[in-house]
Amino acid sequence: MSAKSNSTDGLHVGLIMDGNGRWATQRGQPRVAGHREGVRTVRRIVRAAPDLGVSTLTLYAFSSDNWRRPRPEVSALMRIFHRHLRSESVELKEEGVRMSLVGRRDRLPSRVLKAADEAEALTRDEARLHLRLAIDYSARDTLAAAAELLRGGDEPVTREVLAEAIGRAMCCQGATPDVDLMIRTSGEERLSDFLLWESAYAELLFTETLWPDFQADEFESCIRDFHGRDRRFGGLNTRAEAV
Repeated sequence: MSAKSNSTDGLHVGLIMDGNGRWATQRGQPRVAGHREGVRTVRRIVRAAPDLGVSTLTLYAFSSDNWRRPRPEVSALMRIFHRHLRSESVELKEEGVRMSLVGRRDRLPSRVLKAADEAEALTRDEARLHLRLAIDYSARDTLAAAAELLRGGDEPVTREVLAEAIGRAMCCQGATPDVDLMIRTSGEERLSDFLLWESAYAELLFTETLWPDFQADEFESCIRDFHGRDRRFGGLNTRAEAV
């Protein structure tokens, strides 16, 4: 079983980056303008994360269901992914950030996959922050793929074995650390098929702020809120017991 708390190695924060399209619509701009502005938010949150005690940051960039969006919007998103994977990998390395792609790779445009492969190779040895971009990702599909990997095997399917299989299904090396804090922007309050296994004991935080407007100080406030919570993992309320 992956650890219930990542306190030794830092926090694992999941971010559902919601609200780009609404941000643009409110300003009379095309939805793609919101996605471009959202990239700027990614930059400032990635820069802020290590100093806030975050060692793993998983960003929900494109769900498997997002292929259903209008073709022009999907094409624009793929262009954004390609451009920024290529242009920002050197800066990520300089800042000590390891970048990994999680999710399916077989449906991505070849140029996006090539840029991701190159970014992963360039930043492989960095350890200040592990930035994981979930593109063409579905937690349900990942669990189904992990079960398929284990089908017919001789090894008992323990939590540890399943966690390793989930990592392989996500094209990762080894099991993924449990999520400590899951944040969703834009006021929606659901997980939307994101990191369901890893978020079994995650603290959930929902903010009305649209993703392009999400600032580093609000991210810091979210981390402070997390540290003020009593994580029981099925046990007793230790703070109440101590009173």
